[in-house]
Amino acid sequence: MPEDTILATRDRHIATVTLNRPHKLNAFTRPMWNRLGVVIRELSADDTVRCIVIRGAGGKAFSPGNDISEFETERSNKAQARDYGRDISLTLTSLSECRHPIVALIEGICVGGGLEVAAHCDIRICGESSRFGVPIKRLGLVLAYPEIAGLLKLVGPATVMEILLEGRIFTAAEALERGLVTRAVADGKVEDEAFASARNIAEGAPLVARWHKKFARRLMNNHTPLRPEELDEGYACYETEDFQIGYKSFLAKTKPDFKGR
Repeated sequence: MPEDTILATRDRHIATVTLNRPHKLNAFTRPMWNRLGVVIRELSADDTVRCIVIRGAGGKAFSPGNDISEFETERSNKAQARDYGRDISLTLTSLSECRHPIVALIEGICVGGGLEVAAHCDIRICGESSRFGVPIKRLGLVLAYPEIAGLLKLVGPATVMEILLEGRIFTAAEALERGLVTRAVADGKVEDEAFASARNIAEGAPLVARWHKKFARRLMNNHTPLRPEELDEGYACYETEDFQIGYKSFLAKTKPDFKGR
């Protein structure tokens, strides 16, 4: 069942989404892509969520990408591939438009579709032995426009061309150097570091995190001049309860307890 391959759990304001096919290193199937999109959209609509962590089950891989065994039945021709690609694109859009911050907890392999998912997260934390790449030139495949977009925004055209044309696998150190990941830590520390990041995010004012994501997305995706109402939204935080809590806590030297309103 698709529900079994994408698991969602909650610890107060932090939601954890697990790619759950450890026997296949969490390789994506079409139902998995669809289910991931559904789960992310549901979490995005939930105002009690303050941060989402995405990880792979088993500790050996985030995901190596799509399950190649599906190609004979799901992607054997252009029409099938186009339909499959629409499903992938919809899920990647759900990730990029998610209102809440997303942390990718990357253990082991993060390749192909796995890297596409990670590229749409806001923070990517990996282990020193993690590996990255999109070696699809060996399969005679291309990344469609929607699949390239996230990588292009993340690392720019030069690195994207290096990834796609050479088709080699990058080390964690190379990924960090090129901006594919935010931090690389010891393998045994990835989970602790990723959830520490999530807790740090969740302790902040959630409306502020959502506004920052919205503003950054607007500036990156739309280069038209900002409308007056958009510029005005940059000051809406001053009318929130969380602003009152935040600055008064700062002056009192106490830890703020934000309400999300």
